[in-house]
Amino acid sequence: MIQAIQNGELQQINILLETFLLNEQADVQYEIADLLMQYGFLSEADRVFEHLQFLFPDEAQVAIDRASVLIELGEEDEALQLLMGIDSETPEYPQSLLLLADYYQMQGLYEVAELRITEALELLPNEPLLQFAKAELLFETGRFTEAARIYEELHEKQKEIAGVLLASRLAEVFRAGGGYETAMDYYMEALEDTVTPDLLFGSAYAAFQTEKFELATKQLEDLKELDPDYFSAYLLLAESYAMMEDNKRALKIIEEGLKRDEYEKSFYLFAGKMALKNNLPNEAVHYLQEAIALDPEYMEAILVLMSIYANQERYEEIIELYENLKNNDFDWSALYPFVADAYAKNEDYERACEIYKIAYNDFKDEPSFLEKYCYFLIEEGKREEARSIVNQLIALEPTEQQWLDLLYTLE
Repeated sequence: MIQAIQNGELQQINILLETFLLNEQADVQYEIADLLMQYGFLSEADRVFEHLQFLFPDEAQVAIDRASVLIELGEEDEALQLLMGIDSETPEYPQSLLLLADYYQMQGLYEVAELRITEALELLPNEPLLQFAKAELLFETGRFTEAARIYEELHEKQKEIAGVLLASRLAEVFRAGGGYETAMDYYMEALEDTVTPDLLFGSAYAAFQTEKFELATKQLEDLKELDPDYFSAYLLLAESYAMMEDNKRALKIIEEGLKRDEYEKSFYLFAGKMALKNNLPNEAVHYLQEAIALDPEYMEAILVLMSIYANQERYEEIIELYENLKNNDFDWSALYPFVADAYAKNEDYERACEIYKIAYNDFKDEPSFLEKYCYFLIEEGKREEARSIVNQLIALEPTEQQWLDLLYTLE
């Protein structure tokens, strides 16, 4: 039987199982049920537990173990019936409460889960597994301070629980709560015990947030060597080099990332920004166009691309991009200043005027927009409207002499 399980021979397991259940001792059956679970033969494990339940109908542990398998099989109603039937006076009752809490937590019923764990802790207040389960629930529901307190209490007594390194979990909870300095300390402690891609990335992220960019790059370079396909590392590493003003290295790293994952739009956006920093506007345009091809409504990429087009006086491209977006029912007011100016430069004054008027509602407190709008109105001979805009500029920037001079010329 053991060999059939280890070899993954499902047909042979089913042939042997009936005879096995009739002839083997209960303790051996228990061991085989555990082995079947380990190898993923859940239906077969349930058959063994069902047989053990028949032999020992009052054995709470058998009911709990079978309920665990049934939950994995999606037979929640039967599992809950078994767990609800556990007598509260039995020693296994807290374990049944913990399994119920796990189930409710998976279903997103966090308040019910917490009630079950709290009840179990009232029975066994010093049980580390129950304390850990409570911390896990608090962590998942965003109560980071409460979770950290329990994790720290456990960490004082032991390094690991339920296969989880407590320093690693503390690092995660402090990082999630914005305590990056403390998270950094716990990440480094955890890395002394084991080096994993997630720990390296987490430590690099915490280092980045605390402006320890050299440490961030070291951790991420190590991560890249350990797991070249850990895609998130490339963007954070490139950002770290950019913060150190090593823009060439930043561009090189993000281009490496694009070779690994050519469908990540944020990589193209950052590559576009870094190409600009390296005075490579054509490459920047290419990367930003690729980002928008992946997500036609990628607002940040669209805005940066329009900014480049405006600097390069590529007004036709601005208008084309805007009209394509509009045809796809995507309208974003942040683009209006670029679009209005593009139409004006393209001598489509009627359309420019229309866009300027629409843009005015969102940009009436922006001096740079009002200045362009004002000069456009002057060129169109709309001096009265221009005077109104100049008065707004004076209200926004009363110390700017140019607005007073401009108003004088319009009187």
